[in-house]
Amino acid sequence: MNQQPAPKNSVTRILTASLIGTTIEFFDFYIYATAAVLVFPKLFFAASDPTSATLESLATFALAFFARPLGAALFGHFGDRNGRKATLVAALLTMGPSTVAIGLLPGYAKIGIAAPILLALFRFGQGLGLGGEWGGAVLLATENAPANKKAWYGMFPQLGAPIGFLLSSSIFFILSKTMSESDFINYGWRIPFIASALLVWVGLYVRTKISETPDFMKIVDNNERSKVPFADVFVKHTKAIVLGTLVTITTFLLFYLMTVFTLSWGTSALHYPKSNFLIIQMISMLFFGMGIPLSAVLADKYGRNNMLIVATICIMIFGLIFAPLFTTGSLVVTAVFLSLGMFLMGLTYGPIGTALAGIFPASVRYTGASLAFTLAGILGASLTPYLATTLAHNYGLAYVGYYLTVAAAVTLLALLGAKKMMKQEA
Repeated sequence: MNQQPAPKNSVTRILTASLIGTTIEFFDFYIYATAAVLVFPKLFFAASDPTSATLESLATFALAFFARPLGAALFGHFGDRNGRKATLVAALLTMGPSTVAIGLLPGYAKIGIAAPILLALFRFGQGLGLGGEWGGAVLLATENAPANKKAWYGMFPQLGAPIGFLLSSSIFFILSKTMSESDFINYGWRIPFIASALLVWVGLYVRTKISETPDFMKIVDNNERSKVPFADVFVKHTKAIVLGTLVTITTFLLFYLMTVFTLSWGTSALHYPKSNFLIIQMISMLFFGMGIPLSAVLADKYGRNNMLIVATICIMIFGLIFAPLFTTGSLVVTAVFLSLGMFLMGLTYGPIGTALAGIFPASVRYTGASLAFTLAGILGASLTPYLATTLAHNYGLAYVGYYLTVAAAVTLLALLGAKKMMKQEA
């Protein structure tokens, strides 16, 4: 009985459904990140000081990271109680309309203070949906994976990050090259937000064609479903949620330093042309994409914890050379800097989903993995662009690198503490 769903989920269907959903979700998330730097400070905020407007815009960017744990708890509850499939569809339907609504929102000049308030509300909706999306996509892949290929299967949802970023950056680049600055600010930036509705329909179509995972069917057949998964995670699996969160902090911090912060600082303080910087960021995403499957292969061969330890040590070193590489004034060196940082990001990001899923039992896995991932988002990413900008302005760019190195040291300690747990739960 508990094996009935297996024939319905071919490998291609499983991996496509896990990949396309996160691609759509991250596309939605990243178009906001790009617009928060390039457009929103001018459109939705009244501050006369450009730096203040940028910081306020980045604060709304951070809001979604505080919504994500709520989404993880909400969707995780239903994912552990009612199944992965329906919950994944619901998560997609939460984030999609929020993104379209941002694209239709009038600016401060038309509706005043309501503009930033509604922007914050819709941003919250984006975060709520993504909080439930990621964990379900990872479980869809890993719970259908052979024992010796869990990291390989689990890296497919992770590939949605570089693909989504490339799609969003490509669209903004094309718009910026084909429109005047005034047209881009007035309406051009809205196009990818509104067009994301089409991508949501594609994602829904794919996800309605999948069936439940074998692991979930087993806990149903054995009557092992948790009554309150959220409570069980914190009461019965406290060590797993704490260490899982700390293990993931650097993953978030590195990514948003290398994308949102570098775009903001590079096009303002370092005076790189916006279009040129977007090009080298897109190039760096290719290295991000290459690092993900490489790390998955190594994680399946040598262990997820070992792969993450090596990647984290490399990130600690990278933090120490962050400022020298970013301040040369050479676009070529900056491209190397971004590509190196994003390759390291791929090495840590590839196995992280499988690692988090592996330290929780199936009965609370959706909730536990999602909460660890999203809580790390609060600690490691929500305020990263804001804090990095503040550090760079007040103390110099080198302190942004030190910030990254210290965070990586915390993650390294957590990985050492979780080594036995990851080996037991592999």
